Amino acid sequence: MKKPALSMAFGRKAPSSFQAPFVSNKTWLFLKLCAIALFASTAASPACADGLVENVNGITLDEDGKVIRFNAMLVGSDGKVTELLTKKDKLPKQLDFRLDGRGATLLPGLIDAHGHVMGLGFQLLTLDLSATNSLSEAQAAIKAYAAKYPERRWIIGRGWNQEKWGLGRFPTAQDLDAAVSDRPVWLERVDGHAGWANSRAMDIAGVNATTKSPPGGRIELISGKPTGIFVDAAAVLVGKFVPAPKPLERDIALGEAQKKLHSLGITAIADMGTTMDDWQSYRRAGDAGWLTLRIFAYAGGIDNMVAIAGPRPSPWLYNDKLRLGGVKLYLDGALGSRGAWLKKPYADAPGQTGLQFLASAEIRNLMVRASMDGFQTAVHAIGDAANAEVISAIEELSETYKGDQRWRIEHVQIVDPADLQKLGKYGIISSMQPVHQTSDRLMAEARLGPERLNGAYAWQSIARAGGKLAFGSDVPVESADPFAGLAAAITREDAEGQPFGGWRPEERVSREQALAGFTTGAAYAAFAEGKFGSLTPGHYADFILIDVDPLLASLRELRHATVKETWVGGRPVYKNAAANAADEKMNGEKR
Repeated sequence: MKKPALSMAFGRKAPSSFQAPFVSNKTWLFLKLCAIALFASTAASPACADGLVENVNGITLDEDGKVIRFNAMLVGSDGKVTELLTKKDKLPKQLDFRLDGRGATLLPGLIDAHGHVMGLGFQLLTLDLSATNSLSEAQAAIKAYAAKYPERRWIIGRGWNQEKWGLGRFPTAQDLDAAVSDRPVWLERVDGHAGWANSRAMDIAGVNATTKSPPGGRIELISGKPTGIFVDAAAVLVGKFVPAPKPLERDIALGEAQKKLHSLGITAIADMGTTMDDWQSYRRAGDAGWLTLRIFAYAGGIDNMVAIAGPRPSPWLYNDKLRLGGVKLYLDGALGSRGAWLKKPYADAPGQTGLQFLASAEIRNLMVRASMDGFQTAVHAIGDAANAEVISAIEELSETYKGDQRWRIEHVQIVDPADLQKLGKYGIISSMQPVHQTSDRLMAEARLGPERLNGAYAWQSIARAGGKLAFGSDVPVESADPFAGLAAAITREDAEGQPFGGWRPEERVSREQALAGFTTGAAYAAFAEGKFGSLTPGHYADFILIDVDPLLASLRELRHATVKETWVGGRPVYKNAAANAADEKMNGEKR
């Protein structure tokens, strides 16, 4: 939903007197050496050329969504697919390399159509509360983390979710003080749309009963006093005092994120809300030769768009690894913090309709500003009022901007059924995250009431209306695991198989549609369909080897798919040592 982890906390340059927020002095040299070793080993890996990947159960989709099956794939010296072969075809003899797939399923590298790369990296390096199931469990984790890192001046992290905890309210500064009171603590909610501060952090920020909520934000109050919860734009009141990470820390975070995504079979991602600091990290990685993840960046606002790319979208850089071609705009908040902008009041908070971040004229002006210079617009919209507003804006602007705009709406979670047909009429790309539906369904029922759910997470209705679907995870809001996303899209059941038969099952999509959402659909959404997302000839040989066939396996098997290898542009970027060792042992026993 949502803003990158720590986006507001790390959105400015840190004074030199500030200590690095999550790297201690004792580990600084070690991390620096590790980072240098990581970058050097990746850069030194030779590119593969004129090769053959054989003995595979190959699956890809063509531009029409048709499934193509094959048993071997030829890769050219440019890292692109030259030919798909079946068992009937003769294999060439003169090759630079041959990869035996050992019968594994070969798929196009999966694409996350909406994520936050640096947010994931920082999540992997700071306190992560996403696995906690109660307030007391979270307090214990926070206390243990603070004890483990006594040298850190701030305790920072993310992932708390009062809905998952069954708390029935937002947590408070007093709840946080009970875990840590001697140092400032700042923790972002799982969706990135609220921050939780302890009393020490609020004292440093100068927040008190006289502090006013800023436009587009809300300070939660009890008896006129701040509770420690800051929703959406209000989070900057505290977040701006958190020390910003240094460039090397950012590079380490990028390296961790890249490694994690490749291990999950992800070869490309749409980075939503890219800042200048993020872009500089990506450029440093590209310049040094260790950027292996394909990143299509959407700048966080018009100012970042202009600062990063200038008067027009950037070209593709580093052999089509990096491009800034669009801008991310925010129209509302999230359901979990009641910041999503609704047409009618929340069922569980009758006095609230959420937050409208931009007036009608403002959102149109920003979209025009981007379109005039050829940038693609991606607008965050969760509630039905927000989605209606951006659809109306696209309807108006389409009269002037006739070209291939590929207007994007990010999340598209709650849509008035009357507006669904317009998503197809104007070729709008609905960039959605299937796992949000399984995570949010009980909350959505509580926030909206049963009578307002007909347009909720309406994947199949959007597809039938002619809309374009692109699937992602919103990592680090949710796990980046694309197999969980595939299973959720197909079943509308969570990891425990609930509810049986799926929540509002009429909105399930087919296996082929789900796979397209994470491959060809996600590539199309970023103007990259001619480069990757498919393994048809001419596309980059971005592929993965996994242990299940996603079109035939049980949904349980699909959820627990193991990625054995990940390749980008005809070169390996990840190998699962345990899985490959097991294969070798099994093949040895067969022989």
